[in-house]
Amino acid sequence: MLFNSFEFIVFLPIVFLLYWFVFRSRQWQNLLIVVASYIFYGWWDWRFLLLIALTSLCSYGSGLLLEHYEGKRRAQQAVSAGNIVLNLSILCIFKYYNFFVENLDMLLASLFNYHLDGLTMKIILPVGISFYTFQALSYTIDVYQKKLPATHNIVEFFAYISFFPQLVAGPIERATNFLPQFQQNRTFDYAKAVDGMRQILWGFLKKLVIADNCAAVVNGNWSQYQELPGLSLFLLAVMFTFQIYCDFSGYSDIAIGCARLFGFNLMRNFNFPYFSRSIPEFWRRWHISLTTWFRDYIYFPLGGSRCNKWKTMRNVYIVWGISGLWHGANWTFICWGLYHATLLAIYNILGINTKNMDVAAHGRFLAGIKKTLQVLLTFILTVIGWVIFRAESMTQATSYLSAMAASMFDKPKMIGEPYIYYALILFAIEWMQRKKQHALQFPDVRFFRYRLVRWSIYFITIMVISRYAGASQEFIYFQF
Repeated sequence: MLFNSFEFIVFLPIVFLLYWFVFRSRQWQNLLIVVASYIFYGWWDWRFLLLIALTSLCSYGSGLLLEHYEGKRRAQQAVSAGNIVLNLSILCIFKYYNFFVENLDMLLASLFNYHLDGLTMKIILPVGISFYTFQALSYTIDVYQKKLPATHNIVEFFAYISFFPQLVAGPIERATNFLPQFQQNRTFDYAKAVDGMRQILWGFLKKLVIADNCAAVVNGNWSQYQELPGLSLFLLAVMFTFQIYCDFSGYSDIAIGCARLFGFNLMRNFNFPYFSRSIPEFWRRWHISLTTWFRDYIYFPLGGSRCNKWKTMRNVYIVWGISGLWHGANWTFICWGLYHATLLAIYNILGINTKNMDVAAHGRFLAGIKKTLQVLLTFILTVIGWVIFRAESMTQATSYLSAMAASMFDKPKMIGEPYIYYALILFAIEWMQRKKQHALQFPDVRFFRYRLVRWSIYFITIMVISRYAGASQEFIYFQF
């Protein structure tokens, strides 16, 4: 079931009313969440439910076994490793099996002129498998590391894994943060629900007006990129840069807003990343739930930045190579990850691995010249990375970037100009609201306290969505 579908518009209020007015106890509310989430997920293909149920059941059981073998280190290591291997094996089979077989076939063919005939399979990739698998792994690792006690309530655990707002594209929640919320009584908070609705509205604006319109232009022109001059190629890449941000952060806004309607707090997943002043800062603001997951569960255990310079760089390349592979079974994703690893290494070597997390131009309306140039450089480096990410092969990526650089000053062929203007307006609004959690979280000033002003903003936003929404497109990150 898609957020941007008629079915979801009907589904959400029904679940909301049942949740607060019929199933009022915590136990029944958790059970309703499980049932609603399985309906939501099974809407694509009921067979997917078998996988998520298996992942949930095995991870739940691993927690009980870890508790049972308390004080027996080797037994706990075996249980933890077993569940991790099981979940990663399921993920690899469905997501990477054909990729590995095809690459092994090419290697054997080039070395020994031998082909692996008939080993590839027609495998349907379950929606969101990478997201809920990592969420399940978080639980096992946290229980093993004694950051969290094992839960004995299977309904609470199944609700934690399958919670429908963030099930298929995150944020990837940690068991230490999210699972305890299912173990507490929840009361309806009007202010939280209203703010959740505002965030949902802003998420739909980004997805339907910016992402979907940009997607139509990008998809319609990408295959014929060889016919476009360099500046047009750059603008096309910028449009994909807008598309992927508004698509993915729009999903996160809707997910976080929906969770607030039910009394849950999901972690922030985007913090206005295109206002970053460096690549390291960008990755502290983009897909925060995934980057912090890799940081805590892979980068730190490898030694993080506590090692010498060369081992630190090794750790960075390992993490970002895995991060690229997480995004998909294609060399473009792996090279995209390694591209960002290289940029991070360069920033580190130059000693400008900044720790900025404060808002750009803090205390000022506009940034100074230095900060503006830093933001522009970071944005351009990010655009180059998105070309690699969007390309169907590394041959296409290098060809695209070469053509873009070779004819940058040729007369451009303008494509999708209105949508670039829409995106610029959206980013201007986000710039003004960069101190907030989302753009419709109104400032604490007298002007916005008037109901007429607030409802006028809601009405205008809805009218803009209804007037300028593009053709419906599936969320990009569903494929990951």
